[in-house]
Amino acid sequence: MLLAILFYIFIIIGLINTVHFAAFIIGANIYDVRALARARKYKAVRRHRFRNPLITILVPAYNEELSIERCLDSIKKNTYKKIQVVVINDASNDKTAVIVRKYGTNFPNFPLRLVSRRVNHGKASGLNYAVRRYARGDLVMTLDADSILHKHALQNVVKYFDSPETVGVAANVRILEELSVLGLLQRFEHMIGYRSKKMYTLLNCELIIGGVASTYRRSVLKKVRYYDADTVTEDIGLSMKIVSHGNKQNRLVYASDVLAMTESVQTFKALLNQRFRWKLGNLQNIFKYRSMAFSTSGQFSRAIAWYRMPMSFLGELMIILEPIVFLYVLYLSIRFFTPTLIIGAYMTITIYLLLTILPDEHLGWWSKLRAACLAPLAYFVFYVMSLVQVISVWRCLLNAKKITMLSGMEASWISPKRSGKAASFS
Repeated sequence: MLLAILFYIFIIIGLINTVHFAAFIIGANIYDVRALARARKYKAVRRHRFRNPLITILVPAYNEELSIERCLDSIKKNTYKKIQVVVINDASNDKTAVIVRKYGTNFPNFPLRLVSRRVNHGKASGLNYAVRRYARGDLVMTLDADSILHKHALQNVVKYFDSPETVGVAANVRILEELSVLGLLQRFEHMIGYRSKKMYTLLNCELIIGGVASTYRRSVLKKVRYYDADTVTEDIGLSMKIVSHGNKQNRLVYASDVLAMTESVQTFKALLNQRFRWKLGNLQNIFKYRSMAFSTSGQFSRAIAWYRMPMSFLGELMIILEPIVFLYVLYLSIRFFTPTLIIGAYMTITIYLLLTILPDEHLGWWSKLRAACLAPLAYFVFYVMSLVQVISVWRCLLNAKKITMLSGMEASWISPKRSGKAASFS
């Protein structure tokens, strides 16, 4: 009986994953074709509803002395100049404030403002304080201090707001290249994850916009009363709160040409802590906005109500079952003396990764070749991330009250260890 149940669980999970892989590949290709057509039309017509909006760029910082100057350099080098930059120094005890002040002195024409707070109240609180008191732009971008923008990122993000239905834009976030197993793992993970956002945009079911180079209309931020501080992931909370007000006429979209880079975490312990926080924040917000699942109110697209929200929960359940399924597959392979199941899984993941790398519009041929050569190894490396995900889910279950009791979650925040190395887009 138990083996029969495990067999059906294996089949169901396998089918769900296969359908998703196919949908992500098809959706990404359709998105790419439409993006090319939109770019040609935009270039030919040169007609904008939202001509030259002021963009306020918020840079929250806590002990970011190793990376803050690199971040500001990337903003200054952008081709779009109608900007306002606000660095929120949230009670750093390193040289973050000194570096920002010196940067402002060295570049007096750069529209930079430093806002220093004496007490570390948390990232959401700092962002809310800055956007309420200092933001003047029609658009507001949040950029983590360890991140850098591509020189055309701001120019490209403006185009998406030509459509009055677009209220928020998710950037295409890449991981700075690291010659380590953890660095390789996070690079491939981001490439796969962000390419899947192309399908979500086509179906109008984008739900999660991360904090790196996320851009919103300031009017929408005001309407939803800004960031909430009752979950540990203020960025996920904001995007889901906006969607909860209805997404048929207020769309969140993914912008593949709005490029940003961010650092990978440097140690396995830091990766565990980061993914636990992400997982906990995701579950908190799924619980908080659970009423969107299977909603018949007419506020939401069917893809949000009947696919994305239910799958958000089902996906976490599948992670819990993953070790059991893996052990069952291993058992079958040993019992029947056949590695077919393992080889099939290996080939599926490898081919899917190659189909993610090769069509990538932002990798040069040499970068694609290097990544493709590493792809056959990625299947084994991904077991590290699977382990991290399983541990994160179980840690959340052991802290179940934090998922359902949403109050006073974020009194302060800390930044992970930074490498601070020089980085730029090729």
